Amino acid sequence: RVIEDFTSLPFVVSVQVKGDTKASVILHGGIQADLRVIEDKSFPFALAYFTGSKEHNIIMRRRAIERGLRLSEYGLFRSKEETREMALCLACCTEEDIFKHLNLDYIPPELREDSGEFEAAETGKIPRLVEWREMKGSLHNHSDWSDGRQSLAQLVEDCLELGFSYWAVTDHSKSSFQANGLQASRLERQIEDIEQINRELSLENTSFQLLTGTEVDVMSDGSLDFEDSLLAKLDVVVASIHQGFTQSRNQLTNRLIKAAENPSVHMLGHMSGRLLLQREPYAIDHQSVIDACARTGTWIELNASPYRLDMDWRWWRYAKEKGVKCVINCDAHHLDHAGFLRLGAEHARKGWLEKRDIINTLPLDDLKVELAKKRKSIS
Repeated sequence: RVIEDFTSLPFVVSVQVKGDTKASVILHGGIQADLRVIEDKSFPFALAYFTGSKEHNIIMRRRAIERGLRLSEYGLFRSKEETREMALCLACCTEEDIFKHLNLDYIPPELREDSGEFEAAETGKIPRLVEWREMKGSLHNHSDWSDGRQSLAQLVEDCLELGFSYWAVTDHSKSSFQANGLQASRLERQIEDIEQINRELSLENTSFQLLTGTEVDVMSDGSLDFEDSLLAKLDVVVASIHQGFTQSRNQLTNRLIKAAENPSVHMLGHMSGRLLLQREPYAIDHQSVIDACARTGTWIELNASPYRLDMDWRWWRYAKEKGVKCVINCDAHHLDHAGFLRLGAEHARKGWLEKRDIINTLPLDDLKVELAKKRKSIS
């Protein structure tokens, strides 16, 4: 019955495989979804198996064999041969029990890639990964001043209801005309409006604040779409590439490095420009850009839009090693997008990131201190 219901869901485009205990379907947007029906006793083993990469699972099975056991999605068996005989299965109520039998600390699903997690689990060095509930707000968002759908007042109302401490309004700059980008004069007026809103919030003894900002275009030569004198007035500056994707790898890399070197820029936005299932990332030297961010104290955005998830999780461990901070941003065009923070946190976990690695886990006062540091770091 459950297989039939699953394959009949309205958002299923096509059914690839359908049997008594498993089915694979393609959803709207091109994503494949699989369903497996298993017995209760096998659930922890199936969960561990299907949340591990092929490489991770090979190591898990090898460790089991070294201990005279056999591991599969059906169980952990006292046997030197492949078997599904449940009388031989070790009792495991949770995934944690499986790892204990293999002399490992628990490895969270996001780390199951055979990328160092076994060494960490053997030595007690599995990090305490960031939780999405630790996010205090988002520093890259849009309002109806550009291509967002909500007014500043509506943003405040919804942010208060959602319990955020702050929310940056970073509407597009003038060159993003397709997104109703702001001319300098409009941005000046927006700054005044936000400051007035914050004064009113203060009079009401409300600690929440809107932060002024911009998502400023990085131009083809690496210059920015607004003058430095205007950028210096803003709380938050996100520098992003929105055009010139066909430039060479060296040119695109240098554009981002030049943006990072600007003392007004706090972070680089959606660094590779990818749109999942729609547009490939443009060619950049990630290592060189990360090194430049480390040198200049510039942060890198983890754009939590499900269409972006950019910077890719594979680069976050290197960024962490270099001391580059991550900012998990919604890139929200409506407060419905606030839930993207959860998706962003899950992506950050795959990059081994902890709360201390994420800027927007900070309370407002501490965030303001960090925002001020960049402008002092390059002079």
